[in-house]
Amino acid sequence: MRKVLVVEDEASIRELIALNLQMAGWEVLEAENGERGLRRLKEEGPCDAAVLDVMLPGIDGFSLCESIRRDDQNIGIIILSAKGLEEDKIRGLSIGADDYMTKPFSVSELLARIEALCRRVNRGKNQPAAKETRLVSGKFVLDEASRILYKGETPIDLTQVEFQIMELFFRNQGTALVREKILEGVWGPGYFGDVKIVDVNIRRLRMKIEDEPSSPKHILTVWGYGYRWNA
Repeated sequence: MRKVLVVEDEASIRELIALNLQMAGWEVLEAENGERGLRRLKEEGPCDAAVLDVMLPGIDGFSLCESIRRDDQNIGIIILSAKGLEEDKIRGLSIGADDYMTKPFSVSELLARIEALCRRVNRGKNQPAAKETRLVSGKFVLDEASRILYKGETPIDLTQVEFQIMELFFRNQGTALVREKILEGVWGPGYFGDVKIVDVNIRRLRMKIEDEPSSPKHILTVWGYGYRWNA
């Protein structure tokens, strides 16, 4: 059974989310604060997904997200916040969240996003071991079996979303990809969120693979359009 961690200090909201997830066939680990969430994840995890409120007592949702992401590159993370500020969204996505929703929100939309997120995270996990695929672009190698990107001999750990963006780039080398195409290719058709999620993940990828992230040589911006991969 798929498992999800829900960390929310407002009991009514937490119980509503948990009830709907359980009805949809999920095993739910509930926690009212970050410390309890980390403890449950350590004792009863791993989980396929995590839903984290930002405004938590003690460890806030951003710090909790960072802690979870450090230990697990594969878990899908959705941040919930009453704040609609752009900088909060960017901060949440920059530290490792895969998606961001602003309160109040539709529970059915949240469930749809969790389902879509887990489909992305699990993509490629069940491929036959014999079917090893390595995509090569210049000095970069994208190993689809291990889900690791190599820059020369150096392995670079990527989140599942980052890995899927790199897959899209490697399969469209030298082609300018509009942001909406990246969004649809990675997040899936009908994604509810903002196209700016692409820009935040590109920024995060540049920090990992570029020698000088402020002067990228590989992930190039096509102004007013999108991005192009250059090996």
